[in-house]
Amino acid sequence: MSDSSEQHSDKNKHYRYLVFIGRFQPFHCGHKAVVDEALKRADNVIMLIGSANLPRSLRNPFSVDERAMMIKNAYSPAEAARIHCVGLDDALYNDTRWLQYVQAGVKSVTGDLQTDIGLIGHSKDSSSYYLSLFPSWASISVPNYHNLSATPIRDSYLMGATPTPERTPESTRNVLNDFKKTDTYQNLHEEADFVDKYKRQWESAPYPPTFMTADALVVQSGHILLVERRSMPGRGLWALPGGFLNPKETLFDACIRELREETRLKVPEPVLRGSCHSQHTFDDPYRSARGRTITQAFYFQLKNDPKGLPKVKGGDDAATAFWLPLAELDATMMFEDHYAIITKMVGL
Repeated sequence: MSDSSEQHSDKNKHYRYLVFIGRFQPFHCGHKAVVDEALKRADNVIMLIGSANLPRSLRNPFSVDERAMMIKNAYSPAEAARIHCVGLDDALYNDTRWLQYVQAGVKSVTGDLQTDIGLIGHSKDSSSYYLSLFPSWASISVPNYHNLSATPIRDSYLMGATPTPERTPESTRNVLNDFKKTDTYQNLHEEADFVDKYKRQWESAPYPPTFMTADALVVQSGHILLVERRSMPGRGLWALPGGFLNPKETLFDACIRELREETRLKVPEPVLRGSCHSQHTFDDPYRSARGRTITQAFYFQLKNDPKGLPKVKGGDDAATAFWLPLAELDATMMFEDHYAIITKMVGL
């Protein structure tokens, strides 16, 4: 947080509510240091637990309930009663919607957004930019505790290591130890090993590679064309048809090729090319576990046909291809940021 943000807060003021926003994947001693300070400075602490309602992944392996358990069990019953854990959905590529989610999450506890509310956190990296997005709420900055970050803790745990007391509270270690006994952990452990080997292929490169992909968002008669992923990462999850750009093709040609290979969509290519409604670049730095991956998504609007939806069949990297009613889209089943891509481009 900048010095000007710090000045927005009275260092001696006591608040009714302090809000701490984070993913807590997992909750570590640095997070606990912030909560400790919040409990001193406020009657109640609202923990907005981000990346809720997403499938388990290497970046988000723990559910909201599991993270809430890590947080609340780190404190006495009296202190835990003052901590309110609320799941917070992501809204990639739409800050306005995310701000709405934050406000709704806070209001679900306070009942009133005009009451005595402050934000608490520390300036770790660009992910802490939210502290400047709420000018009507005071901001409190807490120094980074021993430069701890959840990412190396999570990565080493998913590769098989045991978190240490120096970095994680006992409550977190208890949840992680129990989770390690599950089939879900074993699946994530297998995927973490796959991604680790994938990244090792690029160790000799002079700098980390950036990958370029193209994805197809095809809609007809209120249905969207999806595939089920055959392989890791994201095996079994739903995804937009798409893949990596070949050296001698345009992004649009790559999109058409991948769409054909993965879905066998029974639409003539000239009709398909003429149905492209719009395109958009999606470049969240953390959108793919495999490394920096930028995708260009193309939105195709096919005309309604009284004969029904075109036939599709899974191929190449897709176990299956299928049409799904837009009303049945489920963020907990979607690969990487594909749900956010769909909501951004279709306007859901």
